[in-house]
Amino acid sequence: MIATGLVKTSYPKEDITFLLKDVSNEFTESTLEEREKAVQTGAHYAERLPMEYRPSDEYTNLYHETVGKTKEQLGYLVGLVTRRIFMNAGTDDIVLVSLARAGSPIGILIRRYAEQVMKMEWPHYSVSILRDKGIDEKAIDSIRAAHPTSRIQFVDGWTGKGAIQKELTKAVNSLNKEKNMNLYDDMAVLADPGACAVLFGTREDFLIPSACLNATVSGLVSRTILNKQYIGENDFHGAKFYGELLDEDLSNDFIDQITACFSETQEQVKQEAVSTPVIVERTWQGMEEVEAIGQQMYSETDFHLIKPGVGETTRVLLRRSPWKVLVNSLDNPDVHHILMLAEEKKVPVEVVPDLFYRAIGLIRSGKEI
Repeated sequence: MIATGLVKTSYPKEDITFLLKDVSNEFTESTLEEREKAVQTGAHYAERLPMEYRPSDEYTNLYHETVGKTKEQLGYLVGLVTRRIFMNAGTDDIVLVSLARAGSPIGILIRRYAEQVMKMEWPHYSVSILRDKGIDEKAIDSIRAAHPTSRIQFVDGWTGKGAIQKELTKAVNSLNKEKNMNLYDDMAVLADPGACAVLFGTREDFLIPSACLNATVSGLVSRTILNKQYIGENDFHGAKFYGELLDEDLSNDFIDQITACFSETQEQVKQEAVSTPVIVERTWQGMEEVEAIGQQMYSETDFHLIKPGVGETTRVLLRRSPWKVLVNSLDNPDVHHILMLAEEKKVPVEVVPDLFYRAIGLIRSGKEI
C-alpha cells in the first residue's frame, strides 16, 4: 500500500505518483547566497531549496520555440527508449521509477508511449535520489511491496558526468544484497552525453526543453528535500507543491505536445529499435573531460563543482552560482537559452571549440584558478 501525505502535483494521477512527503507548508526557500554559503561550508545541497526562477518573457518565448523545434525529435527518442526498455526487460510487467525531478516528465512520456503505441500499462512512480545520500529506500520498499514481481525500470532525463548513475548502481547493489530486491541499475535516459547509461535515445549533447524550466515543467513540484528538521526516519524524502504558479504551469502542455508526435515517428522507431543494439556499454567518456577541466580551473579538484552537458549547465544557471560557463560554440541553437541565462545573471561565457560537451557550468567555490 502506497502511503498518504504525498506531495501534490499538477500532472494527472494516472501519469505519475510522486513518492515524496509534502512539506509545502513547513519548508521555506533560501536565497541563492544563503544556499551557496551553506553548501560551501559543508551542508548538503538537499537540505535547502533555491528560490524558484521566474523566467523573463524573452526566455519563456525561447522555451516555446525550442519545444516547437524539437518535439518531433523528442517523440522519436521517447519511442526508441521505450522500445529498448521493453526489449531489454524481456517482459511487459514493467514499473517505471523516474528520478525526481528531471526524470519525472520523461517517465510520464515513456508511460504514455507504452500505453498509446505499444498498448502496455506501466505504472509510474517518481522518487528522490541524491548525490552522496543515495536513493529513498522507503520509497523503493513501497514500490516493491506494491509490485513484488515486476521489473523495475529507473528513468532519468539525461546524464552529465554520471554521479547519479553511480549513486543508483550503489543503491541497487546494496538493496539487492540486503533485501533481495531484484533491482537493475540500467537507468534509461533520453540523452546520455556522458556515456554512462546503457539505455538511451541518443548520446548527443542536445537540449531537452524540460531542462529550461523548474517546477513549471515538472508538475509544480520542487527539488527533493532531505532535511532532518522536516523528514523523519520513516518518511519519504520531501518536496513542495507550488500551487501559486498554477497560472504559469507548462507541465502538461510539454507532455501533450511531445505525445502528439508519437504517431509521426513510430514506424521509424520500430525499425531503429530492431536494427541497433538495445543496450550499449558505458565508457564514461565525459568524465575524462570533467577531470581535465577540474585540474585546469580549480586549485582543489572537486568534480561536484563541474556540471557538464546542456541540461546540467542549464540547471546550474537556474539554481546555483556559477562563475563561468564554457561552450564549444556560440552559434548552436542548443545553447541559446544558456547564453540568455548567463547574460541575465552576469556570468561570463568562454568559447572552447574542442569541448566534448556543448556546454559546461562551473560552480563558484572560492578556489577558482
